[in-house]
Amino acid sequence: VKVFNETKPVSDVFNEALNLARINDAHPQPKALEVSQLENANGWALVTEKVPGTTLAEKMTAEPQRFGEYLEMFVDLQIEIHGYTSPLLNRQRDKFARMIDSLDQLNATTRYNLQERLDGMTKEFKVCHGDFNPSTSSSATTASCTLRLGTCHPGSPAADVATTYLLFALNSKDQAEAYLELYCDRADMPMQVVRQWTSIVAASELARKRNVNDEFLKNWIDVVDYQ
Repeated sequence: VKVFNETKPVSDVFNEALNLARINDAHPQPKALEVSQLENANGWALVTEKVPGTTLAEKMTAEPQRFGEYLEMFVDLQIEIHGYTSPLLNRQRDKFARMIDSLDQLNATTRYNLQERLDGMTKEFKVCHGDFNPSTSSSATTASCTLRLGTCHPGSPAADVATTYLLFALNSKDQAEAYLELYCDRADMPMQVVRQWTSIVAASELARKRNVNDEFLKNWIDVVDYQ
């Protein structure tokens, strides 16, 4: 059961359930079973099928000496996701544009520069998780699987990698760099392309207001090199 905070728009909750239904056509996932309003009417909950197993985040914490092994599983799973397409999903760049526009922490000039950079990025339509990190991937007894794909959009895998890189870097810069190097090596993707997306996805993460380190994210929103 995923419980949303009371500020989450109900349209976003139902859209996440719809995303899960749509992504199942391309990449079988735990199915959405129910969307319910909480008894106190201060929020909503999304009920999905439960996947037995242990998240890779839990395994990495319990067995740090095997971090490299689990990171390989994690990267291979993300590359697999990026091999799918699902045209009915809402587009990644539309989400980024809305989130950048909503940022009252940034002035109009910075928001404009971010939108200009977003407009200049190559358009792609691969399935991207949008919140892929070791806590949203599970190592079950029979296979690895992805959790919480309700945040997915068709878009650029490099943008998805930039998001994951920042989520790693919030806790460990060394792990973030190890992840980026491994993904780019296995997917044959230039690191420079990922880094071009970093300021855009940092602004997107800032707009989500998830109680992460806002100053850390703002430091990644560097528009000096936009010219």
